Amino acid sequence: MDKGYIHIYTGNGKGKTTAAFGLAVRAACAGLKVYIGQFVKDMKYHEVGVEKVLPNIKIEQLGKGCFIDKLPDEKDKLLAKEALDRCAEILKDGKYDVVILDEINIALYFKLLNVEDVIEALEERKNNVEVVLTGRYAPKELIEIADLVTEIKEVKHYYEQGVLSRKGIDN
Repeated sequence: MDKGYIHIYTGNGKGKTTAAFGLAVRAACAGLKVYIGQFVKDMKYHEVGVEKVLPNIKIEQLGKGCFIDKLPDEKDKLLAKEALDRCAEILKDGKYDVVILDEINIALYFKLLNVEDVIEALEERKNNVEVVLTGRYAPKELIEIADLVTEIKEVKHYYEQGVLSRKGIDN
């Protein structure tokens, strides 16, 4: 790839991470190396199993859990900063062709990171590195610099009927 584009998958609908993983599988099957940094996730959801079947995909969970039933604390903020530092280095070194910053928009929304630091990391990346940022509430500053923005809208969801989330690998 001569130029790596910036993609954003945002919105209140289900499927942002799934769309990013789909792009990752497609890239890996084309022989590209993919890195996925998950900013607030720590549970081994089933999608992380893709590493076992596609060795050119690397996934790191860099947070300590989501914020559905709790507010972030100082440890969350520290982990988010460390995650951004790690991902900024990966973006800069060019070892990976595609870098996915999963749920980084949530980290921004909860003020665990500031958007200027994320933009700096994007600007300092190797020119050919494709980047995907996922999560609800993508800030307008990122939307403005992105090459592709997809908003996933919830129309109907089975959670509305009280269906619980499917558990991860360890549950």
